[in-house]
Amino acid sequence: MEKWENRLAVWVVQKRWLVIVVALIIILTAASGIKNLYFTNNFRVFFSEDNPNRLAYEALENTYTKDDNILIVLAPDDRQIFTKDNLKLISRFTDKAWGVPFSTRVDSITNFQHSYANGDDLSVHDLVKKGQALDEQSLRKIQEIALDEPLLFKRLISEDAAVTGINITVQMPRKNEIEEIPAAVKFARSMADEIRKERPDVEVYLTGTLLLNNAFPESSQRDMKKLVPLSFAIMLILLAVIVGRFWGTLSTFLVIVSSIVVAMGTAGHLGFPLSPPSALSPSIILTVAIANCVHILGSINFAMRRGLVREKALQESVRINAQPILLACVTTAIGFLSMNFSDVPPFNHLGTIVGVGVLASCYMSLCLLPAMMSLFPLRVQTGEGRGAHLIEKLADLVVRRRVSLLWTTTMIVVLLIGNIPRNELNDTFLHYFDDSIQFRVDSDYTTKNLTGLYYLGYSVESGESGGIHNPRFLSELEAFSQWFRQQPETIHVSSITDILKRLNKNMHGDNPNEYRIPGDRDMAAQYILLFEMSLPYGLDLNNQLNVDKSSTRMTVSVKTLSSKQLLALEKRANDWLGKNTSNLKITQATGTNVVFAKLGMRNIKSMLLGTTVALLIISFLLMLAFRSVKIGLISLIPNLVPAAMGFGLWGILVGQIGLSLSVVMAITMGIVVDDTVHFLSKYLRARREQNFNSEDAIRYAFKMVGPALIITSFLLVIGFSILATSSFYLNSGMGLLTAIVIVFALLADLLLLPAILMKIEERKSENTVSDHGDPVPGTV
Repeated sequence: MEKWENRLAVWVVQKRWLVIVVALIIILTAASGIKNLYFTNNFRVFFSEDNPNRLAYEALENTYTKDDNILIVLAPDDRQIFTKDNLKLISRFTDKAWGVPFSTRVDSITNFQHSYANGDDLSVHDLVKKGQALDEQSLRKIQEIALDEPLLFKRLISEDAAVTGINITVQMPRKNEIEEIPAAVKFARSMADEIRKERPDVEVYLTGTLLLNNAFPESSQRDMKKLVPLSFAIMLILLAVIVGRFWGTLSTFLVIVSSIVVAMGTAGHLGFPLSPPSALSPSIILTVAIANCVHILGSINFAMRRGLVREKALQESVRINAQPILLACVTTAIGFLSMNFSDVPPFNHLGTIVGVGVLASCYMSLCLLPAMMSLFPLRVQTGEGRGAHLIEKLADLVVRRRVSLLWTTTMIVVLLIGNIPRNELNDTFLHYFDDSIQFRVDSDYTTKNLTGLYYLGYSVESGESGGIHNPRFLSELEAFSQWFRQQPETIHVSSITDILKRLNKNMHGDNPNEYRIPGDRDMAAQYILLFEMSLPYGLDLNNQLNVDKSSTRMTVSVKTLSSKQLLALEKRANDWLGKNTSNLKITQATGTNVVFAKLGMRNIKSMLLGTTVALLIISFLLMLAFRSVKIGLISLIPNLVPAAMGFGLWGILVGQIGLSLSVVMAITMGIVVDDTVHFLSKYLRARREQNFNSEDAIRYAFKMVGPALIITSFLLVIGFSILATSSFYLNSGMGLLTAIVIVFALLADLLLLPAILMKIEERKSENTVSDHGDPVPGTV
């Protein structure tokens, strides 16, 4: 029975127009989904719907108020916030901040609800009243109150009174976040520009969760505009230089575009949003598609140099590449599709999009490319060039030095793998964005000079309605607050106990000795009620107390910490609570940084399962395709060793594995298999069809696929190195480590794999007659 590769080769060339029509139908059907693509601007996209940490975060928001905010940070050049002009500026823009779309609350030092004793009454009003005469005495008094108030100090006013902030809380309807968040951010940026124009002596910085949300789509769009065109330009230039044919370059370009259109259109049909990781899918598909085309074009050129006419050369190229390209694409797709085990939806989307793109590139490169090439005039490129001689010399070196190469490469592999434990699972959430992103710059400044973007949010429950008024509950809550204030990581603690202590002092004639927790439950309840009745609309205590006063929120702002440091702080807090409290029922700490910190470990566990499943499937396919359990098992070595070496080198150079690197194994698995499949397929063809001994089969494999492996690996490294320039670390870290792994994969396939094959098949080679000389055209 005729082999399927032969039938495919004949069909592609003879039915070229049918092949092209089928390709167009696939492309147009998929392309109709591109209109559905959109950029998401919500960091929640990184968390699955059932992620327990996301659920805890949203439960806290639903109990109190949303955490979405914009913080406008003001830093006058004279470093004096408490001047007449500066306070008027803050007061005026505090009022304007209410105009931010979807704003529900605005806090600043000027509208802070200052309470004090007025005879037997409690007076509550803005710290800076409208129309107040701001003479030197009143300015000093305002400054003294602000710096002495725990709710303001290191939250809205810096320790040296040089920097302040206007905090805007927003309540997004979340009906159309694609427009809602940019609208709020745009308004805040216009305010910042207005302040800069009016007061050039005041530096303005913008941060907060809404700016964080907005940074995600901006990073995605920036990468799409910068990296994808750059990838296309560099790859096509390199391809034109390597291939040396206009029609080959044009056909490859069409294959690449077709594969990307199919992948992105499918993503649109599936309703996938574009995020920084998934937005880089075109660049990855580009590199894989080019690798397939290089094998096809290289084989066409090889066949035509040996006398085959155009159609026969095209058929021969398809015949000898059909199995390895199909196998490589399927295994690459499996590797990427295993990313669906990840607990991070953008990685699921990236894996699915690239998986579809790789499978599309398989059809486009095996069928569409030769069909198009059959329509174009092809020149025979005579001479093999210096590169072919270098490959032959390399093959001879590997054969001659196989024993020393086996030991040397094994020692290097063991040395690098031994450094894997030097890596620690750690991440710095804010550092996902590099210094070219204004959000990162502004957030760094804010953390250094005013307050922290990172925080731990606690819902502290009393277990009964009105239980937050219980003195025992309040005493333990106060002790917990004070413990946090003593921690070196803490910048600010917001607790209802600070308000109650101030109210107790107010209700005792502002006696400083009465700045303490009320000793009577009813008294505490009356104080809270009286204070709430005095507060203006929008500045109530709903952000700290639940409806039936059974629980309260405590927020701890901290410095910019790595996930390891943050989780260590949370653990210390939990240990302290277990030893020192009996009246507090505290839910787990949450917050944007907390959920991201916990996501890394959760994702590692899910990806270990996904990678294992993918590895088992790929191993089975290789054994089936090569019709040899032994060869299938041998192939595991060059497929697993590169990633292990890459992580070992990363342990030496960096030593920190974050969220992005947890998926590198899945990404590289299929790509790495590509080189192994092509090398082994040619090696086995020489052994089985040409009856070559092991050494000559190695030389044959080097001659047939060595240049293509080097070229494709070079192109893949360039492609992923371009990703490494992304401003978003989840992409740049992934791109850099993937490029490193691909380099190790090439070395493993050209140095380690041949040495292993010759060692294992040594006895068989001794009994096989050597056949030197080139294969006969048409019999490869």
